Amino acid sequence: MCTLEKRGDFFILTLTGENDDHRLSPTLIAAVLSALREAKSQATRGSVLITTSQGKFFSNGFDLGWARSAATPSDAFLRLHQMVESFRPIVAELISLPMPTVAVVQGHAAAAGFGLALSHDYVFMRSDRGVLYMSEVDLGLPFPDYFSVLFRAKLGSIAARRDVLLRGTKVRGAEAVKLGIVDGAYDGEEKVKGAGMQLAEKLASRKWNGEIYKEIRKSLYPELCAILGLEVDKPALSKL
Repeated sequence: MCTLEKRGDFFILTLTGENDDHRLSPTLIAAVLSALREAKSQATRGSVLITTSQGKFFSNGFDLGWARSAATPSDAFLRLHQMVESFRPIVAELISLPMPTVAVVQGHAAAAGFGLALSHDYVFMRSDRGVLYMSEVDLGLPFPDYFSVLFRAKLGSIAARRDVLLRGTKVRGAEAVKLGIVDGAYDGEEKVKGAGMQLAEKLASRKWNGEIYKEIRKSLYPELCAILGLEVDKPALSKL
């Protein structure tokens, strides 16, 4: 499942299980959402969220096996819809979390797993293992509305969006850096984790007001906030 550890200014959210591909089942989605809300409730100036995983996967997307195990195709569709809609609040929480967020992608991040990583402010991945992959075009599945808006908001390059979403390109570390999808790619678990922690330390040292930080972030993505049901507030000067 997942764990949330508070270590000084850091909240470290880990998708656990060395042999797990961290499929976003209803159970894991609920656990991640609960962890994010717990981090939000304990946020102070200087807080930073770091999300990572164990094993060779960051997350392989929604639990399609669970959906397909339903008794009928219509029930399978309802299960998939359930996961799509229950994942929406996770994206909303990350976009509105009152602290900087860093994803340390230790391995493959596919479909909703890619979306989970991209919902963070900063993304680091390994260059020696793992790909970023939106599998929907290969599987014949449409994109949820908020996925399309998320990728438009986060991937500035039209060519990158085309290759990722319309070609199903499996993007490795060096190419992901070149396309502006991730902020750095490193060989090995320790180096990528170290890069993420080093940035987190720099961010934490700024001791920013989290409420102001989250409103600035939300203001950068008005279309995404609208589809997620997030209001963009103007914090009172008393909060400064």
